[in-house]
Amino acid sequence: MSLLHKAAEFKVFLVRTWALSLPYFKSEEKWRARSLLAAIIGLNLGFVYTLVLFNEWNRFFYDALQEKNYPVFIEQLFRYTVLAFIYVIIAVYKFYLTQQLEMRWRAWMTRHYLRRWLDHQVYYHLELTRYAQLAPDQSPDNPDQRMQEDLNLFTTRTVGLSMELLNALVTFVSFVGILWALSGAFTFHLGGQEFEIPGFMLWVAILYCGVGTVLTHYVGRRLIPLNYEQQRREADFRHHLVRVREYSEAIALDRGETVENQQLNLRFDHVLRNYLQLIDAKKRLTMFTSTFYQASAVFPFLVAAPRFFSGAIQLGAMMQIASAFSRVQDSLSWFIDNYDNLAAWRATTDRLTHFDAAIRNASRHPPLQHETGNGQGLQVSKLTLDLPTGSRLLADTELRVQPGDSILLSGPSGSGKSTLFRALAGIWPLASGRVELPASSMFIPQHPYFPNASLRDALAYPEPAANYDEATLQQALRDALLPQLADQLDVVDAWSQKLSGGELQRLALARVFLKKPAWVFADEATSALDEEAERNLYGKLMAMVKAGNGAIVSIAHRHSVATYHSHTWTLIQRSDETVARFELKQA
Repeated sequence: MSLLHKAAEFKVFLVRTWALSLPYFKSEEKWRARSLLAAIIGLNLGFVYTLVLFNEWNRFFYDALQEKNYPVFIEQLFRYTVLAFIYVIIAVYKFYLTQQLEMRWRAWMTRHYLRRWLDHQVYYHLELTRYAQLAPDQSPDNPDQRMQEDLNLFTTRTVGLSMELLNALVTFVSFVGILWALSGAFTFHLGGQEFEIPGFMLWVAILYCGVGTVLTHYVGRRLIPLNYEQQRREADFRHHLVRVREYSEAIALDRGETVENQQLNLRFDHVLRNYLQLIDAKKRLTMFTSTFYQASAVFPFLVAAPRFFSGAIQLGAMMQIASAFSRVQDSLSWFIDNYDNLAAWRATTDRLTHFDAAIRNASRHPPLQHETGNGQGLQVSKLTLDLPTGSRLLADTELRVQPGDSILLSGPSGSGKSTLFRALAGIWPLASGRVELPASSMFIPQHPYFPNASLRDALAYPEPAANYDEATLQQALRDALLPQLADQLDVVDAWSQKLSGGELQRLALARVFLKKPAWVFADEATSALDEEAERNLYGKLMAMVKAGNGAIVSIAHRHSVATYHSHTWTLIQRSDETVARFELKQA
């Protein structure tokens, strides 16, 4: 890769990092954020200034020791005590305010990304593209890790590294003049001529750290991709552990423990394999940086020794030179010191910029015009549905449902019944056309969601349970043939795992009876029920929508469901299509 290409890539990275960082400092918390940042910068400048004063103290203190000047020795001890007290105060508040900024920045970014992730069903659209494997680079893996771990790492490392860089720059500016003045000139003869290099030790420090920086990048360049891959593999391993917990009953019934153990061990082996490579890369980097710093401890004394032993400088001046050289060398070694952290920060930032771009793309409004109308009935015009794989499912479909209708949507598995259901709800992103949905509508998905909360909260979800009184909640449960749960409204449990499939479907219907929508769209809402329970519940659904001057649209495979509906829509495959595409036959 050419230097120009690397420079262009680094420029893009800086632009993306700036785009991630700036919103917080322009948000509703901008004045607090800017004040904290200004205070931290001020404390860092004060911190460097105390180092300058300590450097000056070195000369007076060690000269007093060399000259056996006891009064000056005591005076310098007192001065050191004052400087140390100021140093401690600055260090404590620099730490405290830095932690405050990191915490507040993380809190704001977490809420910001949670809101964007949940708005416009972005979370759903990202999962669609991910599991369809439409384009791996377009859909981030493990959004939970991005918002829980990566945002924390990004804010912490961005503040920490930027403040350390500021310290390094200010330290360099502060000590470069001191080192220039103290180090004197280096004279040598070459070809019969005398040459003089002023500020010799400054140039030695710059050359020493420059060579060290280049070698550090050469030795540790593999850390960036390895850190990125490590985070991804750790998240995949954790995600599979969560899935085993969520599907514990199904796995237990299938006796799938051996397979799951193999899958978990396989993912953990991937974690370990990458981690071993990461350890090897860090070992090589540590070997180089440790050698670099061991050499730098004696390097300034080695260079300044001829002047000291010749009597040109005293011990205090030599110690001050060594201190100034050490400060300049430390500031120039910022890249070397932080290469491992920079690699991890770069990987984290790349993951977040990828996540941010994915959210932005998923937030774009689909070409489907979806409206909640005040008029009568469901109106669908020129509806076209595509799958994430790119194939077309339906094209230019027209649908009308009037109050009082009861429609059964049927068709072979995979024909797109549930996809049409999602498009009517307005959540399918790969759709175009227009859908006007009646205002009082409610959708019952194949796999309803119930939060791990009290039964009253699970029943009223997503509304607050306080919107309904005790008697109304209990009546909804009885209407759904769940009288045994009527006295458990305050029980907190994982209802999706505790209840059977049939009970979960009845609990979903209890939610419908609680909210009494005029229009109901049900996707296999009674597939796990016996025929008697199904007949009972469909009778109540029909009576409810009739009372509300609405209609019901059902998806079902069981023929018994057709007896509760007046019309049937059937998805049939077009005979003139080589790729599976369906059209809707209304009868």
